[in-house]
Amino acid sequence: MADQDNGMPIDNQPLANGADTGPSVGLISQYVKDLSFENPNAPAIYQNPNAPQIDVQFNIGVQQVADEVHEVTLKIDVKADSAGTTAFIVDLTYAGLFGLRNVPAEHLQPFLLGEAPRLLFPFARRVLADCVRDGGFPPLLLEPIDFGQLYLQQAGAQGEQGFGDVGQA
Repeated sequence: MADQDNGMPIDNQPLANGADTGPSVGLISQYVKDLSFENPNAPAIYQNPNAPQIDVQFNIGVQQVADEVHEVTLKIDVKADSAGTTAFIVDLTYAGLFGLRNVPAEHLQPFLLGEAPRLLFPFARRVLADCVRDGGFPPLLLEPIDFGQLYLQQAGAQGEQGFGDVGQA
């Protein structure tokens, strides 16, 4: 058998007994977990000629749901106000189940809080745009977000020890 380091062959070849030791990540499923659209001032808001000011907030949550399976949730809260009047409010929680096998512990958090939200975002963005459009407003197309860079910024600001609880659902 090849030389091993922590049970893994040094040359990253499968073990002689056929054990699957290489890191593996897969998106099992993605889904809308919660969606709410409010249009509290309809129909009067459609008569307002002012463009709304839009506030968008994001939150990422991670929860282990089974051995080697994590649920990553991307929560997007949007509030649009026009001349002091609420135009619409959208709360979207979009989630994905990710299977992770043989991923080193130091790579779990960067993947779950950086890469996984990047994979989910385009689909959540479409759901949000369709919801706002179906509510009678022009579709809200959010700009792409670099979740990996956001993760690195937060990890650097909070330090590895203090960052461990961030993102837990």
